[in-house]
Formats: sequence, C-alpha cells, structure tokens
Amino acid sequence: MYPEQLVNPMKAELTAVGFEDLTTTAAVDAALKNSQETVLVVVNSVCGCAAGAARPGIKLAVQNAKKPSKLTAVFAGFDSEAVAQARTYFAPYPPSSPSIALFKNGALVHFIERHHIEGRSAQMIADNLKMAFDEYC
Repeated sequence: MYPEQLVNPMKAELTAVGFEDLTTTAAVDAALKNSQETVLVVVNSVCGCAAGAARPGIKLAVQNAKKPSKLTAVFAGFDSEAVAQARTYFAPYPPSSPSIALFKNGALVHFIERHHIEGRSAQMIADNLKMAFDEYC
C-alpha cells in the first residue's frame, strides 16, 4: 500500500475539480448500484501515465459542456477494497490502473484501459472522453 503523503496530492488533483473520493465498498455501491444517472469512475494511480496523461486529460474533459452528473474516483494501491468493488462493475474488462469507466443508468457504456492511456497525450484522453460525454451525457 502506498503512503498517504504520496497518494493524497494525487487524489487532490481530481477532488479539486469536483470528483468524489470513494474509499469504501459501500461508497462505490452507493455511487453505482441502481444509479439512474451518468457516473464517471476513475481508477487513479501513482504511475507516470496517470500523472502525465490520465489525470490531466480527465481534468480537461470535465470542462466539456456535457459531462457526467457524478464524478468519482478510487485509488489503486491505497483504497484496495473500494478499487476491488469498483472493478466488479467493469466486467468484462480486466483490472487496469489507471482506467476510466463511464456508466449510464447503471450500465457500463465506455471504458478506457491503461493500454489506451500509455503513450497517449492528455489531450487525446480528453478528446476520447469528450466524445463519450457528448454521446452518453
């Protein structure tokens, strides 16, 4: 498990722009189970692709005119139970961090795996998310 002093600034990058930090299985279920809205779930991470592309791209994307009604995040390697619970909603996708999931009315409608983040720019991640937001939000 990563130390809190390392993780908290990375969590703050998203909570500062409106993301709810989900730290328990109950919080994940409350956000996703039987939801009748659009929910973005970010599996945040300490890795370089999270810092260089995922978080900056996500922050750009949520400036879009259309965006999910609920913005949430779990942190891999820190809030392990919350991450494991979130991943139960991501089937058929295997565990991946960072990753980004968009739900509409409880159904997973868009998913970005780590291999779609690595080597991409923040703007490419933002553009991908904005297209999904325009379609589903």
